[in-house]
Amino acid sequence: MKYIAMPSKMTFVYAILALSFSFFDCKKGDDPVPPTKPPVQQPVDPPVYAAPYQGIPDTKDVVMYEVNLRGFSAEGNFKGVQNRLDQIKDLGVNVIWLMPINPVGQLKSAGGLGSPYAVKNYKEVNPEFGTLEDFRTLVKEAHNRNMAVVIDWVANHTAWDNPWIANKNWYKQDASGNIIPPPNTNWTDVAALDYNNQDMRKEMIRSMKYWVLATNIDGFRCDAADLMPYDFWKQAIDTLKKFDNRKLVLLAEGSRANHFNAGFQLNYGWDYYKTLKDVFKGTQADATLFTTNAQELTNIPEGFTKLRFTTNHDETAWDDTPMGLFSGKKGSMAAFVLASYMGGSTLLYNGQEVGSTKKLSFFEHDPIDWTTNPDMVVEYKKLIAFKNGSDAVKRGSIETIADPSIVVFKRIYNGKEVLVIVNANNSAVTYNVPTSVSSASWSNVMKNEDMALGATLTLQPYDYYILSKK
Repeated sequence: MKYIAMPSKMTFVYAILALSFSFFDCKKGDDPVPPTKPPVQQPVDPPVYAAPYQGIPDTKDVVMYEVNLRGFSAEGNFKGVQNRLDQIKDLGVNVIWLMPINPVGQLKSAGGLGSPYAVKNYKEVNPEFGTLEDFRTLVKEAHNRNMAVVIDWVANHTAWDNPWIANKNWYKQDASGNIIPPPNTNWTDVAALDYNNQDMRKEMIRSMKYWVLATNIDGFRCDAADLMPYDFWKQAIDTLKKFDNRKLVLLAEGSRANHFNAGFQLNYGWDYYKTLKDVFKGTQADATLFTTNAQELTNIPEGFTKLRFTTNHDETAWDDTPMGLFSGKKGSMAAFVLASYMGGSTLLYNGQEVGSTKKLSFFEHDPIDWTTNPDMVVEYKKLIAFKNGSDAVKRGSIETIADPSIVVFKRIYNGKEVLVIVNANNSAVTYNVPTSVSSASWSNVMKNEDMALGATLTLQPYDYYILSKK
């Protein structure tokens, strides 16, 4: 038989007393007081780390230099970039763009060290590159040399091991409810974010604000910007513009016209780059460059423009270097003249200034050899220095001069004229110089000497002339 203990008399007495006290303590009509919930913790921005940099260039004055940290130096880190800031500055650069600096995801990695575009955490520094303090020092030292710093921002997708993945509704999903990579891509190492989710949007913008405030960066190059909705970019940029006394450089990797309405000052001159390659291959006429140039730049609001280039990290890694695409040293320099002098702002990718032929990966540590082709470094410096000092080249109207064999145009601004003549062919050509051109007095910019033009001018393969009207 199971034993059951019975309560004592004293137990009953204590129970009656407790009930009595409870009865007399409650006043007639009182309701029980519900437990109070702890206050909801609102996200707080980090404190402002340093005074905003005041040297942000006007959009048409931008000379941007892209850094692939894994290829830039033997160290492969922030300090490796810091050690070469003087060399970057000497090129005439005023904005440094660093490829993504965040930790890289390892789950479903694309191989090697993983893609820097597979972001594991939006508010941390990749330890491969150094510490947060190392990065802050790099930014400070760039500012000390009158260069702004922008970082690559990957807002379209995250790594599969990013903590955000716990919020399944922040991501695009298939019919079975599985998170998916970005549609219509082969980017299986990343998970596509869903911009219908407002909570995710807010956290993305908070993450962007973090880097501005906590490290004093000067803007963002926004990756795959065409894949995200206009209204998100407008929301993000409107928020970033609320900072006091702070101007940012905002570059969209994309070509949509509404990027400018969203607030980006720059987007990519993809069409011009593709036409430039075709002209040098001989599959399109030289004059096509003028058509593409006009199509890209027409109707862009004042204060905005295209970023023009002969390479970037994607093109060098997956296609070829300027040395390969444009037939060596002379061809790559001629292509750079056309890309930087016909319109838009200028981009350089690390290594092109020394004529690197390495198809630089951004999945591996593969340092650039900075000792090659010092003559090209000198040539790039001269070309950029003249453009930096010429409002005609940066802001002038363009006057095209028709010729079936070469590219000839003027840039004109406030009475100043610059004449550009480029042979984009792998054969010598003779230019029949119009009287309106030959009758003027010109100075050869690259040789710093006067140059008289006769009735004809013979140009060897990939020769070019930049002449300033006296």
